[in-house]
Amino acid sequence: MKIGNIELKSNIILAPMAGVTDLAYRIICKEMGAGLVVTEMVSAKGLYYEDKGTKRLTKIDQKERPVALQIFGSDPYVMSNVVKNNLNQREDIDIIDVNMGCPAPKIVKNGDGSSLLRDPKLVRNILREMVKVSNKPITLKIRIGWDQDSINGLEIGKIAEEEGVSGITVHGRTRDMFYSGKADWDIIRKIKNTLSIPVIGNGDVFQPEDGVALFKHTNCDGIAIGRGAMGNPWIFSRIENLMKGEKDILPTYQEIINMAIRHLHMACKIKGENVGVKEMRKHIAWYIKGLPKSNEIKNKINTVENAINMEDILLNYSKELTI
Repeated sequence: MKIGNIELKSNIILAPMAGVTDLAYRIICKEMGAGLVVTEMVSAKGLYYEDKGTKRLTKIDQKERPVALQIFGSDPYVMSNVVKNNLNQREDIDIIDVNMGCPAPKIVKNGDGSSLLRDPKLVRNILREMVKVSNKPITLKIRIGWDQDSINGLEIGKIAEEEGVSGITVHGRTRDMFYSGKADWDIIRKIKNTLSIPVIGNGDVFQPEDGVALFKHTNCDGIAIGRGAMGNPWIFSRIENLMKGEKDILPTYQEIINMAIRHLHMACKIKGENVGVKEMRKHIAWYIKGLPKSNEIKNKINTVENAINMEDILLNYSKELTI
């Protein structure tokens, strides 16, 4: 699969998720077969005003490339200025992705994220100004519409194609659905069948079989996995195996625990132990979900303040699981 001039080894992609797809987890997912990883969404205004916290979110490692940096905002001048004077100079970023799908109230109330779906003219202006100055492929992430009465994903997709966007990811829900209900794969298929740029389907891929089904139902050029990848980096290689007609191989309990421990050490090295340990509480809960006594272990993990104790709990848990 090719996005602009960027060739991907796999068309199974890690979708951007705030608080989830940080540097450590992107590296892990890339190692586990993701053809492209996307950063947590980054504020264009934060980059424009050179906010240090925002800048930290843009840290890239060579091991995760090709990588897309996702930005959000609604001011065409700020968005294009950030591309021209900041992101164009970054040799470690391969693709610039624009978020027009986030449903979070704090994002929407500022007119960003999925709120932009209500203003196609502004969408066109933003994309036109960004593409005009960018030396990297610009891609777009959207939902199918604001609500059931204003499903305009196809209209937005046409605008993106007309303005020179190199690819579009479509989450098959409206903004008012948030993450409830069922993703509408039929609309994704309609958008795919209409546009000539790469269309990436997104929504309701939690098992490898779901990924295969999304490919078959929509004929999309690629699929993006969000919540289904939380604590489950194996999903990328497992979908790839099924697509090739090979056997689906589940990770063992020990492989899951070992990955959680490795993730813990990576997070602490990158962010410092205090932040790393706190952020790993949710990741470990995702890793061990569904395993025996997982709630008991999760409760223990949530009281731990240092990496050594957290690792000890996981190692002891691993021993219990082998008995």
